[in-house]
Amino acid sequence: MRAQINGSAAFVAAFLVFSAHICFPTTAHSYSPATPLLEALSNLTEHSFPFCPLTIGSNSTDHQYDCGYNPLCDDFPPDFPPPDTPAVSVFCVDPNGCCDFTTVQAAVDAVPNHSSKRNVVWINKGIYFEKVNIPSSKPNITFQGQGFDMTAIAWNDTAKSANGTFYSATVSVFASGFVAKNISFMNVAPIPRPGAVDAQALAIRINGDQAAFWGCGFFGAQDTLHDDRGRHYFKECFIQGSIDFIFGDARSLYENCRLISIADPVPSGQRSITGSVTAHARVSEDDNTGYSFVHCSIGGTGWIWLGRAWRPYSRVIFAYTSMSDIIASEGWNDWNDPSRDQYASSNASVYSYLHNTSTLTSAFMYFEFPGLYFMESTSVQVMVPTWQIECLMLRSSVMRKYYLT
Repeated sequence: MRAQINGSAAFVAAFLVFSAHICFPTTAHSYSPATPLLEALSNLTEHSFPFCPLTIGSNSTDHQYDCGYNPLCDDFPPDFPPPDTPAVSVFCVDPNGCCDFTTVQAAVDAVPNHSSKRNVVWINKGIYFEKVNIPSSKPNITFQGQGFDMTAIAWNDTAKSANGTFYSATVSVFASGFVAKNISFMNVAPIPRPGAVDAQALAIRINGDQAAFWGCGFFGAQDTLHDDRGRHYFKECFIQGSIDFIFGDARSLYENCRLISIADPVPSGQRSITGSVTAHARVSEDDNTGYSFVHCSIGGTGWIWLGRAWRPYSRVIFAYTSMSDIIASEGWNDWNDPSRDQYASSNASVYSYLHNTSTLTSAFMYFEFPGLYFMESTSVQVMVPTWQIECLMLRSSVMRKYYLT
């Protein structure tokens, strides 16, 4: 049976994980109690009085309590959500009962199956302690938060409690056309020690095609972001973890993202590996999957690899990416399978480092491989391989059709 979250303990856990690296500290878990984020999150737990229990279902918008009045809804727009249009429907979620739903899953369940409309699940500020599943029958859903430091979905499953790593995700997306903006996905399970068994804890699993994320946060430790299958685009996201915290076999483009390691710090003078950023799982030279990181930055703590070859033909590229001195000089690891090293030299398994900046004195490996060329983006010139061009096309398509201002 899945372990249940204790409300107070869970809030404290989420509070600490959420704030640990939000201001990009160079030391793990250091933060100032005076930061605006902490102040804002603290305000989320303060109730106005009188506080009366709701007397109607969680799907009501009447804002009525036993005492006849819900003061928590004073600042809520009276005409929200807006009426449906032929192209867009809006489902409003508020933890205080000020609009359609009090849980994200309830809003997802209300979206019609196989809808061709854009169904926007507007989620008010707060931390929503729940597991959320978006089945393949519900495409074209958008999660619209109020800022990745103000709106979050959190749970605490692990591989052990969920009977498998893939099932531990706080949010699972199996539908195509999913979009998220200004929201965080969190797994607040205890941070595992290196070598811990069944301690993997996913914040999100993305299994649907054509998914896009803008200004989102992904918080966890081991296996934070399961970038599983499909074409995915991440723009200006904050991704935190310790071991293989971006993993899977998707074809994904990460642009202007911040990758923060919370791996165990290494004592001065020692160089023992304590974490890894990626673990890609391409299984065949014919597969067109891989991760591209363009104009990103890597910081945090530990002594970590940029990636481990989870499968023989793993493929990850870092281009124009700044890296702090936490990156091990060898760059990547063959998952204790020396046969995977040969694929790197033949350009089948690619962990490449292109025009990056780093404080390391030793040079990274550099691969010349077919299909790499310059392509003009909207305002900057980015270097991507041909197998990632479709991700750029996806970005343009999603921005044109699905971006909610």
